[in-house]
Amino acid sequence: MTAVICTYPLDMVRVRLAFQVKGEHTYTGIIHAFKTIYAKEGGFLGFYRGLMPTILGMAPYAGVSFFTFGTLKSVGLSYAPTLLGRPSSDNPNVLVLKTHINLLCGGIAGAIAQTISYPFDVTRRRMQLGTVLPEFEKCLTMRETMKYVYGQHGIRKGLYRGLSLNYIRCIPSQAVAFTTYELMKQFFHLN
Repeated sequence: MTAVICTYPLDMVRVRLAFQVKGEHTYTGIIHAFKTIYAKEGGFLGFYRGLMPTILGMAPYAGVSFFTFGTLKSVGLSYAPTLLGRPSSDNPNVLVLKTHINLLCGGIAGAIAQTISYPFDVTRRRMQLGTVLPEFEKCLTMRETMKYVYGQHGIRKGLYRGLSLNYIRCIPSQAVAFTTYELMKQFFHLN
C-alpha cells in the first residue's frame, strides 16, 4: 500500500496520457500533465483522485488470491498427492505442487481475486480520468462513482466492463507470481 501511495501520481498521469485521443491532446507530455493537474485539480490532492478504491481493492485482492491459492494447494495435496504433488527439493518429507499445477492454481487464484476486486479498479480508473470525462462532477467520491457507473451501465457493462480483457493480463501474471513464490520457498529452504 505504501508503494501505491508513493507512485500513485505517476499512475494518474499515465492514465490521463493514455486516455488522450488522436487530435485532442489536453497534455503535451508528462511534465505538462503534472503541471496541469496540479494547477487545475486541487494541487497535490489532485494527483490522488481514486486512491481510496485502489487501497480498498488491494486488501480483498491480496486476501482472496492468497486464500484461494492456499486452499487449492491444500485440497489438491490432500486428495490427490501423487497426481498433483512431488517431494520438495529442500525437504523431501514435504509435498509441494508440481510446477504446472502451481501455475494452474495461481491462475485460478488470480482470476477469482480479480473478479471480486474489479469494481474497485473500474471506480479508480473513472475517478482518475476526472475532468477529462464530461460527467466528472457525478464521480467525485468513490461512492458517487460506483453509484453512477452502476446506474448508467449496470453490473456487467459497468462495474465489470473490461474484465475479460483484464484476465489476459492477470491470470498469467498471478500464475507466474505464485509459482515463483513456491519455487523461492524451496530455494531458500523454507518448506
